Amino acid sequence: MNVILAVKQYITKMIEDAGPGMKVLLMDKDTTSIVSMVYAQSEILQKEVYLFERLDVANRETMKHLKCICFVRPTADNVSLLSLELRSPKYGLYYIYFSNVISKQDVKVLAEADDQEAVREVQEYYGDYIAVSPHVFSLNITACCKNFTWEHSALDRCTQGLASVLLSMKKCPMIRYQNSSEMAKRLAENVKSTINREGALFDFRRTDVAPILLIIDRRDDPVTPLLNQWTYQAMVHELLGINNNRIDLSSVPGISKELREIVLSAEHDEFYANNMQLNFGEIGNNIKELMEEFQQKSKSQAKVESISDMKSFIENYPQFKKMSGTVSKHVTVVGELSRLVGSHCLLEVSETEQEIVCQSDHSVVLQKIQELMTNPKVRDVDKLRLTMLYALRYEKHSNNAISRLVQELGKQGIGENQKRMTKMILDYGGAKTRSSDIFGNDPVSMTKKFFKGLKGVENVYTQHKPLIHQLLDNLIKGKLREGMYPYLGTSQLRDRPQDVIIFIIGGTTYEEALTVHTFNKTTPGVRIIIGGTHVHNLQR
Repeated sequence: MNVILAVKQYITKMIEDAGPGMKVLLMDKDTTSIVSMVYAQSEILQKEVYLFERLDVANRETMKHLKCICFVRPTADNVSLLSLELRSPKYGLYYIYFSNVISKQDVKVLAEADDQEAVREVQEYYGDYIAVSPHVFSLNITACCKNFTWEHSALDRCTQGLASVLLSMKKCPMIRYQNSSEMAKRLAENVKSTINREGALFDFRRTDVAPILLIIDRRDDPVTPLLNQWTYQAMVHELLGINNNRIDLSSVPGISKELREIVLSAEHDEFYANNMQLNFGEIGNNIKELMEEFQQKSKSQAKVESISDMKSFIENYPQFKKMSGTVSKHVTVVGELSRLVGSHCLLEVSETEQEIVCQSDHSVVLQKIQELMTNPKVRDVDKLRLTMLYALRYEKHSNNAISRLVQELGKQGIGENQKRMTKMILDYGGAKTRSSDIFGNDPVSMTKKFFKGLKGVENVYTQHKPLIHQLLDNLIKGKLREGMYPYLGTSQLRDRPQDVIIFIIGGTTYEEALTVHTFNKTTPGVRIIIGGTHVHNLQR
């Protein structure tokens, strides 16, 4: 299962169906993002697509010599805009592709608008989601609920997005959901209803072992999105922000004009593809090796010992910069990450975060938080995240200092709205809400933690494992409790699962993506993809 490949194949097929000749790609806001995640503009240009336009932009130029490939979501607004387009076509021929199921009534509306018979094809190609990486997808919905119940439009979009993922993967799954979440149950029922209603579309060749769709709620694990991260992709998103593969570096001190916005795509950047899941220390070494290799080739004797040396090297070798834009991009990114880590004490902050969620010595943890709270180098966002993590971990502790830490946030100049986030996180994912033991307080987890403590910890910054690690481990072993994660309907899986699709209402994280990546690498015969309403960093 590979969501990038699935969406890319759809778009390739659209372009091929239009045949030879100059083409325009007409999209909406959503499909523009969907396409940009899997295809570089230069790559599409090679397929005779020379123009990229938005359906919702008025006064586009008429170019009858161009064939139009129209790829849009099947919304009422898009059907209305397409109808207007077809009544007065700006291009010679139209090949129309909807990213999801479209009603017969809407097709009829378009047919009636096509007076000039410009439409050659109307198809459904199910690329109605953002393919973030081969095993990760997102729907880019940052607000999906109000008072912990579904916003109607968000529920519809999630249902459509999940149906699209299933259709593009050619899977008709058994559905399991988190029993403690009414939102998970409603989404599961809606997806099942869509499968039943569109039975012919989901009539795929039966496999020996049915696929599993597992729908869970972010409220059961509010801790994972709060933690600082140390793998390359996750760090870039947490500290710089990734928006549809684009990173805004305009605020980086001394940044050159051409690097103010960069693209990081594993599809088009071999270094990123090979290093995105590695930890920060390894990335620096790998960039250094790459640059030293080039230096040898160019018979340069300059030594590269540090991030600042690397930057200096690139500035002094314009031919290297020209030949290796990829390396200059990554040196800039790693240099900025390194600057942020050092200037904001992120190693100390992260070590304390890990101690909060993985250890149990309350007094030691509290003392470390209080020291970081008064450190002027520590960012407000990190002081806030430490307070929220502490509140989640120790809300039931008889001697907790939650109110004291919130007061300290105020003394540090943090506003009332942000201070209220500590109470909000407890309302959202506190002990009374969670059905899972995310802090390892049950006897089995405590025993594991004891033996882990005896052996020592390989990396103090990555001790935490997200809840989905435990869920996947239990699911693959056939031990995922049916009372907590029931099947929708009467069918049940008796065999070891082979294809698993996880969807997290409230958003997924790159730490969870790494967990799935690791399971895929280490568990032969099991293929897992993970998605969510969006991909978290603490700013989103």
